[in-house]
This record gives sequence, C-alpha cells and structure tokens, in this order.
Amino acid sequence: MNPVEIKDLPGLVGTEVGVSDWLLIDQDRVNKFAEATGDHQWIHVDVERATREIGGPIAHGYLTLSLIPALSSGMLPVKGVTRGINYGSDKVRFTNMVRVGKRVRLRQKLIGAEPKAGGMQLKNQCTIEIEGEDKPACIAETISVVYGG
Repeated sequence: MNPVEIKDLPGLVGTEVGVSDWLLIDQDRVNKFAEATGDHQWIHVDVERATREIGGPIAHGYLTLSLIPALSSGMLPVKGVTRGINYGSDKVRFTNMVRVGKRVRLRQKLIGAEPKAGGMQLKNQCTIEIEGEDKPACIAETISVVYGG
C-alpha cells in the first residue's frame, strides 16, 4: 500500500491493508516465549510428552497474539507519523492451535479511524492465519494511536 496522510485514514476504513509474509513457529521461539513469560506448561515446552499426548507441542496463544506488531510492520505506511502507541485490544479469540513447525501470517483490515488526543486512533481486525488450515489461529481487534508532527 502506498503511504497515506493521517487525515486520509478514515477513508480507508473497511479496507484490507495487508497480508504479511509467512513466519515459521519453531520450538526455539516457543521456548524463548516460555522463558520470557514464565509459562512453561508442558503442551508448549515438553516436546516428548506433547508429541505423545497431543500430537506435538503448540505455541502459546499469547505468543501468537504478540506477533501482530512485527507481522503488521509496514502494512499501512502513514506519512509524517512521529510516534505510535498500542492502546489495547478488543475481542481477542484463539480459534485454533498453532503447532510447532507450522507457519503463520497476518491478514489485517482497518475497521476504525477517528481523531483522539491529538492523533488518530486506529482499530484493526487482525487475523493470524495458519498455512494449510482453514481456521485461523487468532482473531483480534487491535487499537493504536498514531501522531504526526
């Protein structure tokens, strides 16, 4: 997508702003997330047990959610932005497991844009898709605010 002006963002509401490249979810990423968050549940980090009991380890739901900023980077370039902040999320749902070894990508649609606190508040519908599967891993509405100079 070509860069747009902050003032023009409301006109893009309803538009799919991008689809990211695929990203491999490997065991190393899952283990590092477990270390960072203290969530060492066996379904994520005990490869032998997870393979035996559930067919293999799965990524943390919050790991999947946390990929949204990186996967969305550059999808909606906005001219003159001096900073942007995460404001929150609405309606986060983990609708499918991401098995270690699978690839995921983000599909993002702008669903809201309105002035807020001297900037523009953006709401995006973010869908994390799993390669080769019909049901996505995560659907979330993320909220951010961008400011121009």
